[in-house]
This record gives sequence, C-alpha cells and structure tokens, in this order.
Amino acid sequence: MCSSDLLLAARRSANEGSAIASLRTIHGAEMTYQSTAGSGNFAGTLTTLNGAGLVDSVLSSGTKSGYTFTGGKTDATTSAPSTFWYSGVPISGSGLTQSGTRKFGVATDGVLRFSTAALTSQFANEAAVNAADALSN
Repeated sequence: MCSSDLLLAARRSANEGSAIASLRTIHGAEMTYQSTAGSGNFAGTLTTLNGAGLVDSVLSSGTKSGYTFTGGKTDATTSAPSTFWYSGVPISGSGLTQSGTRKFGVATDGVLRFSTAALTSQFANEAAVNAADALSN
C-alpha cells in the first residue's frame, strides 16, 4: 500500500468512529427527550433533538464526518411503548472517495448494529436495524 492508500483507510476508519459516536449521542439524546420534553414519546428526528438542545447543529443537519443520518419513531399506545431507530450510511459507499465500509444503526435498546450490504441505503425501520449484526463494542 502506498501512503495515500493508508491515508484514505485512516480517514474511512475515523469516519466510522465518528458515526458510531454520533449514534451513541443520538441514543442518549432520545432517552433524555423521552423522559423530559417527549412525555413518554421519543423525538424521532434530529431536528427535534436539536430544538430541545440535545444534539448540536452539525449532527442535526443529518450529515457529519462522511456519513448521513436519518431516523424515525413510533409513539406509545395503550398497549405498546414508544420506540425509535436511527441509521447512518457513508456519503460515498465505494471507490476512491469511499467514506466508510459499513453502515450503522441503533434502536431503542441501545445496541449498535452494522451491515456491509447496500451501503448507500439507510436502514428502513427499527426491524431492519435490529436484524443487522451487533457491533462488538
């Protein structure tokens, strides 16, 4: 490997580390939101979490360190609690400009998960996140 290949690999690794840290931040923010402003329901959007002062404006934009993020929620009903999920995928999933080699997700249970399939497609919902492999962390 030449030095530029090593530099690109290091950048991808740093981007993935940032994506994992962002999802941990989002999970903590959602838990805080549910127990305060959400009155038992989760926010389900980064914009809402930012409005509550729980994530910064960079993360709430949906793009950070080579990854894009999205999420959703299901409000509580009389028979089921509120749930949420978030997904982060590399901005570029292949080629010289590849910004990551895995996509990541987190749901209500807080288990960080990943997949190497369909890198440019977000996890579609909580079930898709939960079906992915758990990250060894």
